[in-house]
Amino acid sequence: MEGGNGNDPCESSVLQKDIYQGIDDDVKLNSKDQRDALADEPKCVICGRYGEYVCDETDDDICSLECKQTLLLRVANSLPVCSSSTQRLPATDECFYVRDSVDRSGSPSLTCDQAELLRNKLEIHVKGGVIPAPVLAFSSCGLPQKLLQNIETAGYVMPTPVQMQAIPAALDGRSLLVSADTGSGKTASFLIPIISLCAKLYPNNNSNLRKLLAVVLTPTRELGIQVEDQAKLLGKGLPFKTALVVGGDPLARQLYRIQQGVELIIGTPGRLIDILTKQDIELSDVKIFGLDEVDCMLQRGFRDQVMQIFRALSQPQLLMYSATISQDVEKIASCMTTDIVTVTIGKPNRPSKAVKQLAIWVESKQKKQKLFDILRSKHFRPPAVVYVGSRAGADLLSDAITATTGIKALSIHGTKSMKERREIMRMFLVGEVSVVVSTGILGRGIDLLAVRQVIVFDMPNSIKEYVHQIGRASRLGEEGNAIVFVNDEDKKLIPELVDILKSSGAVIPRELGNSRYNVVSLPSGKNFKKRKYGG
Repeated sequence: MEGGNGNDPCESSVLQKDIYQGIDDDVKLNSKDQRDALADEPKCVICGRYGEYVCDETDDDICSLECKQTLLLRVANSLPVCSSSTQRLPATDECFYVRDSVDRSGSPSLTCDQAELLRNKLEIHVKGGVIPAPVLAFSSCGLPQKLLQNIETAGYVMPTPVQMQAIPAALDGRSLLVSADTGSGKTASFLIPIISLCAKLYPNNNSNLRKLLAVVLTPTRELGIQVEDQAKLLGKGLPFKTALVVGGDPLARQLYRIQQGVELIIGTPGRLIDILTKQDIELSDVKIFGLDEVDCMLQRGFRDQVMQIFRALSQPQLLMYSATISQDVEKIASCMTTDIVTVTIGKPNRPSKAVKQLAIWVESKQKKQKLFDILRSKHFRPPAVVYVGSRAGADLLSDAITATTGIKALSIHGTKSMKERREIMRMFLVGEVSVVVSTGILGRGIDLLAVRQVIVFDMPNSIKEYVHQIGRASRLGEEGNAIVFVNDEDKKLIPELVDILKSSGAVIPRELGNSRYNVVSLPSGKNFKKRKYGG
């Protein structure tokens, strides 16, 4: 390039001086001083090591000052930044490009009759108000061009049913309570409107104007990490920065990130309250308040914390999502805002049709042997998740699986350190471990992309948790299977389980159908036994 643009040693030295000025001694100077990244950790865009820091100028993950300098020099030279991590190639579906070009030329929106026909076809149910019609392409939503490119790079060819309806409704400013299958694309359906809002408010990426515009809360640290990863992927190259606020990481570093200016905070309620009590964070400009796994957030110990944060905001738009939503959650949501719209995809509080369920009646003492038989058989489809009811049970069962079958299995639960949990998940997702025995920690929200089999060894405490657990076997409609062990010890859930199995077309074991606990309640409060199955 003429003029020596980017190759001038004086320019390099000036950049280096700017980079190093005012840096603490603890910041790593060279990439060789940084450790390797674990499976769920950010990676440096230059060398692939642990991306401990974020470059303020580009919002890319970097591992050291050395890599920051390299990154800024590449930007100055207009060279592409090549991430060492695996990149998803842009979609090349010819039909998608044809549809996209038609939409850009000004194709009309769906008529009321067409919208209703599409909703009926895709089982999109809307309650509580009039909202925009579903869209058939992301390009129909008026999104920034860079965001459309990021959506394509993320692997979305066309919207899923929940995205078709929720994205235009959210962009229209409506508060939503959304129920859709696990793995149906719910996360992207609330992140895309948030990122679009930020990009349109700050099109020139002026850091001096940066304000916090959205807050998204999740029940677990792991889910928060996953949501932020997707937010960064969709928001790359846009005037959009995030802060992850969860337990297990230094609070000071999270606070510093917020103080540098971010548009979106993703976190767990307890840690966010800790930060809000220690530091004056400006919340008056927050326009969107999101709750992922809303039934968990509003029905358990999180409710008071969530409401404390909500009351500190100035009537934001609400985006609340889960695979299961109870009437109690609907009542609480309607108290938070008067114009809530409920969007349900498919039958409410039902498992994904893509998950084939197999219920096996097995007494508790025979459960282990039955599990070993399945793992040794042709019906075993690794990698698989086995759900149990206790932490001790997870440890004991994983050891027994390895010792008895020779299949490598590990346990994961809340008492293990974050470092242990990260390493276990890394080994599981790369295929070094075939079975993970888990408590409910992996039951909600987490994308287990390769998993197509779930075994419910111990039934959970509620049928909603069962729906979430077996939902881990399917992602974006891909077929998976769930095997559930059941006996009379699960008496409280038997009527609901039978109902779930019947609605899914699954075979009901004779012992389950004939169980004395398989009763339903009449409106009068009296019980009657269901018709017996079999002869």
